[in-house]
Amino acid sequence: MWRAGRMRRILYLTMVIGALSAVAAPMQGRAADVEVGRRKAEVCAPCHGENGNSTIPTTPSLAGQQPLYLYYQLIQFREERRKDPQMSPFAANLSDADMQDIAAYFAAQKPVASQSGEADAQKVAAGKSASEVHHCTSCHAPGLVGQEHIPRLAGQQYAYLLKQLRGFKAQTNADIDGSMTEAAQSLSDEEIEALAYYIAHLQPTPDAQPTR
Repeated sequence: MWRAGRMRRILYLTMVIGALSAVAAPMQGRAADVEVGRRKAEVCAPCHGENGNSTIPTTPSLAGQQPLYLYYQLIQFREERRKDPQMSPFAANLSDADMQDIAAYFAAQKPVASQSGEADAQKVAAGKSASEVHHCTSCHAPGLVGQEHIPRLAGQQYAYLLKQLRGFKAQTNADIDGSMTEAAQSLSDEEIEALAYYIAHLQPTPDAQPTR
């Protein structure tokens, strides 16, 4: 059953990426400019933090995020597939070049862990177990650092992760291919909390390990 659901998601995702690629077609052949992106992203700092490392519990860090993921999210805000009081007005007037530059800038920044101090080993173990049971690395890659259009989760804010997972379970979050909404339906409240704790305590780098 899980394999069949995953195949459906892959087929749907192929169609979604094709549609987004059509929107992004003007970007072909153009290299993103990180410095230009830095200037365009200055307005993002009050919410997403200096250099994209958020200090607001419910706001995600963008530093070191997958550039294609950031680009597609901005497209969704601009095209009103996603809506947010702050992000929607910001994205409304962005060109494809603007979005590519902003995505490249944040992707080039060094991410820092959102949590400090010693992690609770029992909670980490519970979250790791839930991650394995629900096959989180099959999409988000080992260490949950993301790949291509799939976001890095490692090291994000605990409150933000809770909010997102609960939103997917409640089917109130925008979901590009429906995979997170489907995956979240089988999560218990305890698993959601354990996953958020475990992921928040991962180092946001390819060799991610829980903080100690």
